[in-house]
Parts: sequence; structure tokens; C-alpha cells
Amino acid sequence: MNNKMSSLAPDYNQYQLLGLSLLRLLIGWHLLYEGMAKLSNANWTSAAYLLDSKWIFSGLAKWMVTSPSILGAVDTLNMWGLTLIGLSLMLGLLSRWGCIAGACLISIYYLFHPPLVGLEYSKPPEGSYLIIDKNLIEACALFVLAMFPTSHITGLDRFLQKD
Repeated sequence: MNNKMSSLAPDYNQYQLLGLSLLRLLIGWHLLYEGMAKLSNANWTSAAYLLDSKWIFSGLAKWMVTSPSILGAVDTLNMWGLTLIGLSLMLGLLSRWGCIAGACLISIYYLFHPPLVGLEYSKPPEGSYLIIDKNLIEACALFVLAMFPTSHITGLDRFLQKD
């Protein structure tokens, strides 16, 4: 590593850099694939997910579904948000912002479908959760990645830096 790169991440050893970069890539792949799967399915909509919402945002979710224009905007933002955030993380391009946007988006998913006692959803979860689920974990991982960015070393962000 040259002096410029080592001065950018003086506290990262090679294993920390590898671990953080790998986590960024894996989450990026997950979000990119989720977005692309939704974009490639002309019939996909978030309506069923929103209608099944429980807890504090259930009223907001039902309101969004009642308006075709609002639901269309929510679906478009969801599909393209996942896709662009995933690309940002995988390419290491503006990835700090991608991490923050991804953490916020996934936190919204969590708040619309939290795994709390007494809340039952029409679609069974992939596992058994109580308070903590994969959405909360992935959102927290993205917040950590935003605090410990690697894209200025192992991504395209390194080409955007001013000397």
C-alpha cells in the first residue's frame, strides 16, 4: 500500500479491510439482486407486504396501498433504491451514502414488519425471530460500514479523491 492509501486508513489492518470490504460486497450483492428481481418482474408490487404490515406504521402502509399513484411511487423507489444502493456498495462508489441509504431503507422494512410478540403475519418468516431479525442485523451492519468506510481503498471511490 502506498503512503497515500495508508494515510487514508491508518488503523485498518489487512484482515479488517478484507472483512469490511467483503461485508460491503455481500450486502451490496443482496440488495442489488433483490432490486433486479423486482425490476425484472412486471407484476411485482409491495402491496401485499404493506397490507400485511403491523405495529406503528400499519395505518400508513394501508394508506399507501389505497392510492395507485402513491403505491406506484413506493414500488419504483423500492426497486430502484435497492438496485442503486446495491450497485453503490458492490462498486464502492459513493458507498458511505449507499450504506446510509440502505440502512434507512432496511430499517423501514423492519418497522413495517417487526418480529414482536403478538404480531402474526400472513407469510411465515424464514426463521424464528424475537425482536431481532435479518433486516435489523443488515441495517446495523450498514450503519457500521458507513462508520468504517472501505471504498476509498477497495472501491471506485479511490478515483474520486482529490490529491
